[in-house]
Parts: sequence; structure tokens; C-alpha cells
Amino acid sequence: MKKKTITVFRYTIALFIIVFGLLTLFLSSGLVFDWFGVRAQEGNYVQFVAVANLICSLLYLFAGYGIITKRLWTTKVLSISAGILIITFAMFLLHIDTGGIYETKTIGALIFRISITFLFVTAAFFLNKSMKNEH
Repeated sequence: MKKKTITVFRYTIALFIIVFGLLTLFLSSGLVFDWFGVRAQEGNYVQFVAVANLICSLLYLFAGYGIITKRLWTTKVLSISAGILIITFAMFLLHIDTGGIYETKTIGALIFRISITFLFVTAAFFLNKSMKNEH
């Protein structure tokens, strides 16, 4: 029964990470590459934040694949994503402090993205731990 529960958890987490990655890819690439005139709707976006989100979206997709295929490197990939977001947040705060223009919603969005990424890292860690116990 435990193995079945872990399998359901694995696929649920992988699906969530992949959906989150696809949504992030769509939104961030739209901003970076100005698909459909998105930039005009977003106001004072910060380019390096959008690029960091785009990079993380690809890492989320890669990690989702890794979770489905039971790869042990998924925790590292998601940790790199968390690191990128933390560095981006620090740079964003510096951007604000030096008078750069921004949207206040970006602060909440970055905090949310960092938090959800840490949840992904935690889930991947426990999935990896359960795989190691299977052998």
C-alpha cells in the first residue's frame, strides 16, 4: 500500500510541477519575447525577473520529467531553481532600493514562486529518499 501511495504522490507532484512550469513558460516567454503585446499590459515589469522566471520554467519541466522517470537529480535541479529565484529576489530588492521602476505585485509573485519552489524541493527530496529505501 505504501508503494502505491508514493506512486500517486510522485505523479501528482510531477503533474503539478509540469503544469506550473508550462504556465510559467507561457507567461514569462510572453513577457520576454513580447508575444501578443503582453508587455503593454504588464506595465513596469523588470526584465531580469522575467528572464529568471523563464529559466526556472524550463528547470521545472526538466524536474517534472525527472520525477516521473525516478531520477535522483530532481532535488538538485529544483534547488538550482530556488537559488536562481532567491538571487533574483535579492537583485530585485536592490533594483527597488536604487530607484528602479517596478510593479508591487512582483514582490508577492516572487515570494510565492520561491515558496512553491521550496515545496517542490521538499517533495523531490522525500521522493528521492523513498526511492533509495526501495533498493
